[in-house]
Amino acid sequence: MIRKLVDAFYTKIFINILVEKVATVVYIEVCSQDSIVENIQMRFETNSINSKMYEFIKTYIKSSPYYYISILDKSLNQGAVPTCSADEMSRYIDINFSKSVCVSNLWAAYTSEDEINLIEREYKSIGLDFIFSPFVVLSKFFKDKIENNFAMFLLIEDSNISLTIFDNSKLLYAKYIKINLGDDNEDILIDSSLDDDDLLLDEDDIDLDNIDSEDLDDFGDIEDLDSSEDIDEFAEALDMKEIVHESYEAEEDGFNEDYKRFSLIHDCVNSFYKDNTYNSDFIENIFIADAAGVSKDLKKYLEEEMFLSVVIRKIDLCVEVCEMAKMELQ
Repeated sequence: MIRKLVDAFYTKIFINILVEKVATVVYIEVCSQDSIVENIQMRFETNSINSKMYEFIKTYIKSSPYYYISILDKSLNQGAVPTCSADEMSRYIDINFSKSVCVSNLWAAYTSEDEINLIEREYKSIGLDFIFSPFVVLSKFFKDKIENNFAMFLLIEDSNISLTIFDNSKLLYAKYIKINLGDDNEDILIDSSLDDDDLLLDEDDIDLDNIDSEDLDDFGDIEDLDSSEDIDEFAEALDMKEIVHESYEAEEDGFNEDYKRFSLIHDCVNSFYKDNTYNSDFIENIFIADAAGVSKDLKKYLEEEMFLSVVIRKIDLCVEVCEMAKMELQ
């Protein structure tokens, strides 16, 4: 009865924080009597809370006394173990320095206590109500498949992978993988500390024999331009070349990232097969919750190199974290 009265007079604010590789996404839902009356998502170019993010969140916190702040755990030292028993858990992790949550009375997700404390200190100015494990989010997202399959289940984010292997709800193997997706273009950045004289070219340093003839052809065409219309067409042609080049670079970056992901997945599966603890059949199916926007190349690698049947579903992690918070309040 009291809850119904509260729901009638106050809105509930669900604030959900997702830290990405180079930014942080804050997704907010304003709910009234179990209906969403407003949702908004903002992206901040920071990996930690800054003044802009703080003010944005505070605006919504002030609007209702019933607000709940959640974050997805990105701790390096986290994972999942196939038991909820503290005695059995100690075979896999140091339970004295870990925090864990039991899932379906079958398995547990854990995180380093030190890293949890770091997260709580980072967001002390706003306070955190829930820190959700990506393994729990993954198990909820593929609940129907986990219950009836022997398969591998992945949550792929922009810079990490949560990998699990389940056999009809029984957790066999879990691994949290941090991906180092370096920027290959960093090497070509000019050091701003250099003096102007350092950036000047000496005539003797210029090798005319190494100049690309195709580039010279582009400039040679300028002599043939008779009108402003011709000049516009020439400029458009150059712009198109740049677009094609940028598109190729984007595809190449996607290829490199997905090949790294494939290699890490391949290594984990090999470790699983070599471990006599599991003594299991070969994996034939893999289900991927895609939060990073992987390319079709990853699917091709897994199918052709590992002979897996691959299912990929897009996942909106902000929405999933918000749904987890709502479930906690039921």
